[in-house]
Amino acid sequence: MDVKLLITELMKDPDEAKLAKLDKFYELLIAKNKVMNLTNITDYEDVYIKHFYDSLLLTKVKDFSNKSICDVGSGAGFPGLPLAIYTSAKITIIDALQKRISFLNEVINELDLKNVIALHKRAEEFVVTARSSFDVVTARAVAKLNILAELCLPLVKVGGYFIAMKGSNSEELDEADKAIKILGAELVEKQEFNLPCDKGLRQIYVFQKIKECNRKYPRAYAKIKNNPL
Repeated sequence: MDVKLLITELMKDPDEAKLAKLDKFYELLIAKNKVMNLTNITDYEDVYIKHFYDSLLLTKVKDFSNKSICDVGSGAGFPGLPLAIYTSAKITIIDALQKRISFLNEVINELDLKNVIALHKRAEEFVVTARSSFDVVTARAVAKLNILAELCLPLVKVGGYFIAMKGSNSEELDEADKAIKILGAELVEKQEFNLPCDKGLRQIYVFQKIKECNRKYPRAYAKIKNNPL
């Protein structure tokens, strides 16, 4: 399977320089993964499909041209870094673990990516200076949807979007309904994709923020986790 061809077909972009950056990202990821736990997915084909291709599926849902994006809890850089390579979006990655952010900044420097920054921040802290400031906020399977909604929606501009990337557990959407309403948003799109080579199912939920949410949200993470909206 030519996994690079899969990326090219998905993005309709045969740019060899971008593919080379994905390859370099893979090399850096695997090297760092030997000394710190970034991902359990290390096979070349699996990384390309389950991390790179999966991240770039977001471009099938929204046009990110010149949009401001916050990627919450990015972990090893997904979906933020593949989006930074392939789109003109201005991306801010936040993650609670300094070691991960240090790795992401190494990757950003190595790949010479000018449209992305990585910050050591928790969402509930970052909102103090970044409330309602992003066109799009993304999160990829970081926590349950009712928890993610409270962490992410306060960062979204009114009229902007919170996009959650999930697996096959559709029950989360029902569980999050109350939280989404309280936080001033509504579900406007749901898309389902089968990853190539039978690598799994991806559900993408798009919520539009239709009004400002109460400034008491997000609460402290312990309260969000122990008592979701």
